[in-house]
Order: sequence, then structure tokens, then C-alpha cells
Amino acid sequence: MDNPFFNFTVKAFIVLAVVFCAHISILDIFDFPLFENRIILSYVINFILVVVIFGVLYLLRRKYKSQLGFLFLIGSFLKFAIFFMVFYPFYKQDDIITKLEFAAFFTPYVFGLILESVSLSKWLNKLE
Repeated sequence: MDNPFFNFTVKAFIVLAVVFCAHISILDIFDFPLFENRIILSYVINFILVVVIFGVLYLLRRKYKSQLGFLFLIGSFLKFAIFFMVFYPFYKQDDIITKLEFAAFFTPYVFGLILESVSLSKWLNKLE
């Protein structure tokens, strides 16, 4: 079965799981707290958002082919909205966003965005 959505979901899970393990390992090497700053929630939410956004784009690929780029940008705005609703209030409780707090959210965000962009680019090139 060669379903791009299924393949992407598996790939996203593997990539974010590997990045999570590397992230935790780096925190451990430098003796930082491993599971603070809502790191697990951040990886889970980023995984869900990446898969949902890719899935929506996959479903709309034929009807809105010329608008897929704009829909992708809307998905990125959605990710930032989730950050500001779920994580930002927690991180700003002490009026300082530390590097660890920043990394807890933006590491999975960046890797998910890269994977999503590369996958969508390859997938859209096949549609033409």
C-alpha cells in the first residue's frame, strides 16, 4: 500500500521520536532536567499538528491544488496559535522564556516543519 498520508505519518513518528531521544540525551549529558518545560506535550502536539496539516492538505490536494501553499501557511499559523495558547502562558509565568523552554517547543516544531516541507514538496512534484 503506497498511501502518502500513511507513509508520512510513520515517517513523522520516527523522525520526531529520534529527535526526542536525541533532545533528551543532550539534556542528560548537560545535566539539565529531562522532562520539564512540557517537552513531552510539545512533541506530541507538534506530531499531531504536522500529521493533521499534512492530512488536510492531502485531502484537499485536487480541489485546491493552486492554493495548497496558502493552506500550508495557514497550518503554520495554526501551530503558532497553539504555541501561544498552550505553551506561552506557562513559559512566561516567571516573565522569562529560557533557552530550555524555547528548545522544548521549537525543536520538534522545526524538525516537523522541515519534514512537512520536504514531504509536501516531493509529493506536490509528483502531482504535476
